[in-house]
Amino acid sequence: MAINKTVSKENILQILEERFNQNLYRHPNMDFKQILSRLTNKQIDILYNMELTGGEPDVVLFDEKNNAYVFMDCVTESPLGRRSLCYDTEALEKRKQNKPHGSAQSLAKEMGITLLTYEEYQYLQKLQAVDTKTSSWLQTPKNIRSLGGALYGEYRYKTIFLGHNGADSYYGTRGFRGSLSV
Repeated sequence: MAINKTVSKENILQILEERFNQNLYRHPNMDFKQILSRLTNKQIDILYNMELTGGEPDVVLFDEKNNAYVFMDCVTESPLGRRSLCYDTEALEKRKQNKPHGSAQSLAKEMGITLLTYEEYQYLQKLQAVDTKTSSWLQTPKNIRSLGGALYGEYRYKTIFLGHNGADSYYGTRGFRGSLSV
């Protein structure tokens, strides 16, 4: 589902570099050229798809444990091209009426990204307020998912909220944010 029609595979690296330079608070002491040197063609394609679906990916941290730079969707509200999805394929298959067009987990897998964990979501919220009018599905622990639930995050009243719904629910204002380690 293409949302950002101004992006092309030819200009994605330029867009990423401009965003990097405009948002230095997200990645102090990082060098874009060093990050660029790590990117494979497959990762560039993944970042292109993150951009195409409205995610506005940017580098937000360096994971020392895994020696990797981490890109996350930094768009202010949940990516427009990834909304109205239930949580996963199991939830989609169980839904009998008014099925959404897909699931967050399957689209993330297809794109080559992972849904943010609650800890990653909190980290992103410390950098900038996101999801002040929307919400985003988050990775859900198996014990919650096995009971039919799924987690989402949102930011209201200057507070990060963790909420839950049935995994088969979907809303026009709920999408998902992803991450990619390079």
